[in-house]
Amino acid sequence: MTAPIPPVAAVREPRLWAIVGATGTGKSDLSLDLVERLSQQRIGAEIVNVDAMQFYRGMDIGTAKLPLADRRGIPHHLFDVREVTEEAAVAWYQPLARDVITDIHARGNDAILVGGSGLYVSSVIYDFRFPPRDQDRRARLEAELAERGVGPLLARLREIDSATAARIDVRNERRVIRALEVAEQGESNHGAMLPERPELWHAHTRVLGTAVERQALVERLDRRVERMWRDGLIAEVQQLREHGLEKGVTARRAIGYAQALAQILGEISESEAIAQTQALTRRYARRQVSWFKRYAEIEWLDVLNDEPAAFLDSLDSAEGAAK
Repeated sequence: MTAPIPPVAAVREPRLWAIVGATGTGKSDLSLDLVERLSQQRIGAEIVNVDAMQFYRGMDIGTAKLPLADRRGIPHHLFDVREVTEEAAVAWYQPLARDVITDIHARGNDAILVGGSGLYVSSVIYDFRFPPRDQDRRARLEAELAERGVGPLLARLREIDSATAARIDVRNERRVIRALEVAEQGESNHGAMLPERPELWHAHTRVLGTAVERQALVERLDRRVERMWRDGLIAEVQQLREHGLEKGVTARRAIGYAQALAQILGEISESEAIAQTQALTRRYARRQVSWFKRYAEIEWLDVLNDEPAAFLDSLDSAEGAAK
C-alpha cells in the first residue's frame, strides 16, 4: 500500500500594504519595522513612496524625507523621481506606482506603500480610472483663472457638477481646474474624491493607519516645523531656486517651501513664515485624517499607546501575516 501524498502547502501571495495617516505620525518608522518583521519570517518587502512632495529631488528637509543612511538597507522606490520644475499629478503617478508594485510582487516580495497623500494612495489601492486630459480646454481654464480668479470657475463647476463642487478642496486651484475640465467633457468621478464604493485594485491588500491624539499631534507638528528652519530649510530652498523652483507648478506651492520662498524674497519675516507653515501643516493633517477615515479597510494604530509595536508582534505567526 502506497503512502498517502501529503497536501501541497499553499503558496503565499505577495501582499500590498499601505501605511497611511497624517504627517508626523510615524509612518516611515512603522514601514521600516514592518519590513524587518516580515524579513524574520523570510518574507521580502520593499517600500514605495506615496508622499507627493517626496517625489522631488532636493526637497528633503521640508518633506521629512528619510535619509539614505536611515533606510536600513531596505529598497525604497519613487523617491527623488521628479525635478522641481516638473508637475506631479495623480494620473502620472498611478501607472508608475502600479508598475513598481507589480515588479516587486514578481520578485516574490511584498510592496509597502507609505505616505499621506490621500488621493495618490487611493489611486493605487482602489480601482481608479482617470478621464482623459484635454490640454486645450485646460489652457483656456488656466488663462481664465489667471484673469478672473477661481470664483467664476467654482460657480460654473457648481452648475455643471454640484456634487463634485461640494466635496472638492476649493483652496486647491489645480483640483478645481481639473474638476471643471472633466465636468465640461461630460465625465464623472474625476479623481478628486474617493468613489462611494471603491473596489481594491490588489486582492491581498492591508491598510494600516498611524494615529496620534490631536493635541499631541499639534505639538509634534509645531516642533517639526521649527526644526525644519533650524535644520536649514532656507538654505535648501535657496539651492532649489538655482534648479528652477519658482518655475515649478507643484513644488513651489508645497507647505513650508512656499513660506520659505516668501521669506527669502522679503515678503514675510522668519517668524511669520514659521507660523504660517505651522497653521497650514495643522490644517493639512486634519484633511489627511478626514480622508483616510473613509477607508473601510483601514486598521488604526495608536502610536502613543504602542499599538504599532503590538501589531508587529501579532505578525510573528504566519496566520497574522496572512490575515
